[in-house]
Amino acid sequence: MAKAYLFVLDSFGIGGAPDAKEFGDEGSNTLGHIAEQCALGKADKNGVRSGPLKVPNMERLGLGFAAREACGQLPAGFDPDIKTNGRWANAVEVSMGKDTPSGHWEIAGVPVPFEWGYFPREFPSFPEELIAEFVKQANLPGILGNKAASGIPILKELGEEHIRSGKPICYTSADSVFQIAAHETHFGLERLLEICEIARKLVDPYNIGRVIARPFVGETPEEFERTGNRRDYSVPPPEPTLLDRAKDAGRAVIAVGKISDIYAHCGTTDVRKAHGNAALFDTTLEAISDAKDGDFVFTNFVDFDMLYGHPRDVVGYAAALEYFDNRLPEIISKMQDGDLMTLTADHGNDPTWPGTDHTREQVPVMLWSPGIKTGYCGELPTFADIGETIAKHLGLPAGIHGKSFL
Repeated sequence: MAKAYLFVLDSFGIGGAPDAKEFGDEGSNTLGHIAEQCALGKADKNGVRSGPLKVPNMERLGLGFAAREACGQLPAGFDPDIKTNGRWANAVEVSMGKDTPSGHWEIAGVPVPFEWGYFPREFPSFPEELIAEFVKQANLPGILGNKAASGIPILKELGEEHIRSGKPICYTSADSVFQIAAHETHFGLERLLEICEIARKLVDPYNIGRVIARPFVGETPEEFERTGNRRDYSVPPPEPTLLDRAKDAGRAVIAVGKISDIYAHCGTTDVRKAHGNAALFDTTLEAISDAKDGDFVFTNFVDFDMLYGHPRDVVGYAAALEYFDNRLPEIISKMQDGDLMTLTADHGNDPTWPGTDHTREQVPVMLWSPGIKTGYCGELPTFADIGETIAKHLGLPAGIHGKSFL
């Protein structure tokens, strides 16, 4: 019996979503625009790139060809004649959002057929009655923020006032989220998690997907930085996912990073936290070493989205892709006969796109296994095909929303 490894490069879209116009994202292309900017040596606020984007290991897995199928052209600097050693596809999302839970749940075989609730971007974002009840139940002196914002800028704006007043910073985004930032020392991490649990119950009537605890440290705006103790309080998926099926079959489901939070701790048997792509990679390697026949290792590499997509950092995103690609052989070297590795993404987050929100894009699907037959697997009509392919590989019961493409 073989093992399966599923790695989500959070936000690594490849353009071309058929319904992108409905989301205001027509023309967005995370990989394509990063590669273009690198090839042109363009600068952004975080630096200057010189030379093409270099991700040869993912190129050999078919990344460039998957992107060409999605958007009609090969990313700038990619080799049109490269010899591939994997299988690849481009996948279309059918869920109604472009958020993290929707993408991940659909990858695991459960698309989201309903509309999430969203808070307005205009100030104040949160209903007065919601905040009043939150302040009362959490015994707070009030809140700061109450608007749509990006994480680091709102810390710089309100972090010092938060420390002085004891009021948590509450904000939202284009996603279905209620985010709460608080200082790990002055406010307390446990206290932050406690009030997030209160908020989770209060936002349920609004159909909000996640309450996110955003702890930070530092004493001045220049020093403020978020820590690795983030916690996502998600609603459970509406149906059993690939993770549940694996757990029910007696398999270990090793969730690395924020995977367990995304699935509301449903279907995981072993949760391993890590902060930053380097630590996530190291923890993933340990999980692969620990996995037994039939087990499932699932990692989310969050930095692509959190550190580079949302802040619109082209240079940082490119460097993170190259770092990941450079370490990819470490995973492949640990794989045994019959093991299957799948690389994909949950949505896009084009760092050249206006605003700071996710972008509605197709995603790459790249597979490698010892002795795998190489080639294009076609356009997948739903991310659920990814989960069903892994389910078939692991000998698990099939779901109803997708089908294996192998």
